[in-house]
Amino acid sequence: MTKSYEEIPLTPISNTPSTVNLTGLWRVVKPVVDKSMCKKCTICWKYCPDAAIKLIDGEPVIDLLYCKGCGICSFECPAKCIVMVKEG
Repeated sequence: MTKSYEEIPLTPISNTPSTVNLTGLWRVVKPVVDKSMCKKCTICWKYCPDAAIKLIDGEPVIDLLYCKGCGICSFECPAKCIVMVKEG
């Protein structure tokens, strides 16, 4: 049975980032959060596969040293406040 996002426990999929590898260095696109549009739903944090998103006062802060640029946070964001932009 598939769970709705309301039923998913309030925890990231991975419980620790890849602290051995700084994986963000090979990223091609990066997520940018428009905090004025963010509803603080924490869905981006729940779905980040590498725990690269931290919540500070309920708002997502993306650690670009570990973010791989996969875009899952942007895809899952119901408010569409996360956009993927080209690096550089």
